Amino acid sequence: MTADSTAQAKRAARDLEDSDAVRALARLGLGARSVVWLVIGLLLLSVALGGSEQTDQGGAMRAVAEQPFGTVLLVVLAVGFFGHGLWRLLTAGVGHRTESDPKKKWGQRGLSLVKGLVYLSLGLATVRFLLDGTSSDQTQSRTAQLLGAPFGRLLVGLLGVVVIGIGVAMAVKGVKHDHADDLETSRMPAGLRRPAVKVGVVGLLGRGAVFALIGVFLLRAAVLVDPSEAKGLDAVLQTVAAQPYGRVLLALAVIGVLAYAAWSCVETLYKRL
Repeated sequence: MTADSTAQAKRAARDLEDSDAVRALARLGLGARSVVWLVIGLLLLSVALGGSEQTDQGGAMRAVAEQPFGTVLLVVLAVGFFGHGLWRLLTAGVGHRTESDPKKKWGQRGLSLVKGLVYLSLGLATVRFLLDGTSSDQTQSRTAQLLGAPFGRLLVGLLGVVVIGIGVAMAVKGVKHDHADDLETSRMPAGLRRPAVKVGVVGLLGRGAVFALIGVFLLRAAVLVDPSEAKGLDAVLQTVAAQPYGRVLLALAVIGVLAYAAWSCVETLYKRL
């Protein structure tokens, strides 16, 4: 590939990233994320009050599907996830305009690549649910497959460390208020800025804690060579509920998850793209 063709391809990718359609899809994906986490928070609240709902993405999709026009809404969610994934991949390819430090820019591109793949997987999971209603947690079966592969125990352990690191990074970002830099505050009503940032702190702490717990269970699965130790979101929250003061811990989880849903709504409207 010649230098000219490479430059042309990069310009085309940049133009596509800057297009109104792609940016609208990116915001739709953030809105889809806020819907999923809102429903998970409401399901978790029901569990805290004595219910037995599935409190993960699959449970959220099932709850959405049971509503009037639920199938239409799931299609919109899938489009949003795919659209945001596309925007993230384009950003990974051409870099972030808002980052001037070359080292940080490459870090941001790597992070965008990972997030893009995550959103594409969310879109595929939503499509699969629309097609066959499959929404079961496959964490243990996938962990068992990985443990059976060459160096599988090491890979599961590393995955656990990475997931813990992601959770800690989310919490640190919230505590340091770095998430406020992601917003176009000039477009926000003055009275919304401080409350939005504070809600973001609570939400990032809550989501970070959940990620860290999932990572801890992955590490346990690697150390004990036992895939049953690996847990997805629903199983982690059930484990929390079974602990002493489980209701209190679940109440804190409800607050954190609902706060993250609210923060996602703020990002949908005001995130700097």
